[in-house]
Amino acid sequence: MNLREETLNENIIYEGNILKLVNQEVKLPDENRAFREIVRHSGGVAIIAFIDDENILLVEQFRKPFDRNFLEIPAGKIDKNDIDYKIGALRELEEETGYSTQNIKFIGKIAPSPGFCDEEVNIYVAKNLYKRQILFKDEDEFLNLKVASLKHVKKMICKGKIIDAKTIAAIFFLENI
Repeated sequence: MNLREETLNENIIYEGNILKLVNQEVKLPDENRAFREIVRHSGGVAIIAFIDDENILLVEQFRKPFDRNFLEIPAGKIDKNDIDYKIGALRELEEETGYSTQNIKFIGKIAPSPGFCDEEVNIYVAKNLYKRQILFKDEDEFLNLKVASLKHVKKMICKGKIIDAKTIAAIFFLENI
């Protein structure tokens, strides 16, 4: 069976700084019609940043939808000026951690919430970090930089202390490249 849904029309419900919410009328495979609410997102990057052979950088950040702090790998959205995702990854690494590198490699891509959002997150691993002065920082972003062993991060994931999807997926990719 062909599962494709044909878009008949699309209306913008909301357009903000980082996302757009649209309502689509679609024709289903059985010829019936339905509506889909879709979040359009520019995409993002996430970085497993090795501070040495065993330890990675994490950021602790308050996440309002959950009303609590999350531990995550450094990450952020793609800017329209980014020529490619690697440039965005290097920018986010520097903005969130104060570190940079010449040694960064793409290891995978995820769609965190494909049921309602078109966001894709490109995941990188960075090694041979060097300290930089943080030149640019999002004015509404507050975070604490943490260092943890990869082994400890895996334990926190298994115990439900880290539930951020991009962090969990990044560790999976790292283990399987």
